[in-house]
Amino acid sequence: MDKKATTKKGRVISNKMDKTIVVAVESFKTHPKYIKKYKSTKKYKVHDPENKAKIGDVVEFIDCKPVSKDKKFKIV
Repeated sequence: MDKKATTKKGRVISNKMDKTIVVAVESFKTHPKYIKKYKSTKKYKVHDPENKAKIGDVVEFIDCKPVSKDKKFKIV
């Protein structure tokens, strides 16, 4: 069975590593009991082979086979 590749969009918060950027993806969730919306942020390590992304850029990334222990995404 083929798994569909998903794309995500987020803001670059760190580019200090070689060929790796850290991207924060923000989403709004609803609390199940209190029905209040709250912001949730998740960080992803993304493979950036050309080191082009700068802090503050909005990038789109896609899942791929693991590049390292934590990197399972590459930049589109």
